[in-house]
Amino acid sequence: MAAAPTLSCCSTTASAQLTRSTLLFRPTSPSLKPNSISASQLSSSFSNLKLTLKTPNSIQVVVKRMPMVVSMSMEAGIGVMGTKLGMMSYFEAEGKVVPVTVVGFREGNIVTQVKTEATDGYNAVQVGYRRVRDRKLTKPELGHLQKADVIPMRHLQEFRLQSVDGFETSQKLDFEELFKEGDLVDVAGTTIGKGFQGGIKRHNFKRGQMTHGSKSHRALGSIGAGTTPGRVYKGKKMPGRMGGTKTKIRKLPIVKIDSELRVVMIKGALPGKPGNLLRITPAKIVGKNIPKN
Repeated sequence: MAAAPTLSCCSTTASAQLTRSTLLFRPTSPSLKPNSISASQLSSSFSNLKLTLKTPNSIQVVVKRMPMVVSMSMEAGIGVMGTKLGMMSYFEAEGKVVPVTVVGFREGNIVTQVKTEATDGYNAVQVGYRRVRDRKLTKPELGHLQKADVIPMRHLQEFRLQSVDGFETSQKLDFEELFKEGDLVDVAGTTIGKGFQGGIKRHNFKRGQMTHGSKSHRALGSIGAGTTPGRVYKGKKMPGRMGGTKTKIRKLPIVKIDSELRVVMIKGALPGKPGNLLRITPAKIVGKNIPKN
């Protein structure tokens, strides 16, 4: 297949911020005439181009903006938001001690918007959590929530689903109806910020000798070769800011659901400190609740 011809831009009649940009091109090679350029050659490389022969020596190209692509991750099912309360030891019936994290639920977990492919290009359910005073939110945020006829809430998060059938605005999501004891869940949150840390704490490096005349104790050491390659490789583990990032811990079992206290106990440690916002969703298992493609 012949390669697409190379064209040079002569002028532009539209801004890059517009949805359609009209550009005027001329061939860079004198032997290449516009009449010999086929639309199939350019369209094979640029699917958003529309060619129009303006003059014998110029071609008008209309560039169309590509459609929006949603790249957010697909969830295995609808989830909820909760507040981390702390950790404790849970004793099972046979006497086994299980370290668990206690998660509580403030007022919220209400559906604020249902997005469909027809209206937004993808299927998702927006959920609000943690009631706040009206003055804590901006007017656009209040207007969005008033349109759904729900209370003012601090946090809004989307759960992208394969189907949004059965969901409607102002619908209350109950954790006990969505999950049961023994289910596996994915929990996402923001880790505790540690500030600027060295290589030993941040990456578990080993330190040097503290005695016998050693002058390298907690220093990083060599970070690469000399003249070749003459630079530091990208991704090199070095001192820097540690923590304070979004993390997801997958496939944690639910140990206990307490309806009276409105808390749930999940095995293991969860991101963040007490009071941190957590996002709890059904665990993704490829081939079971998530398609392989």
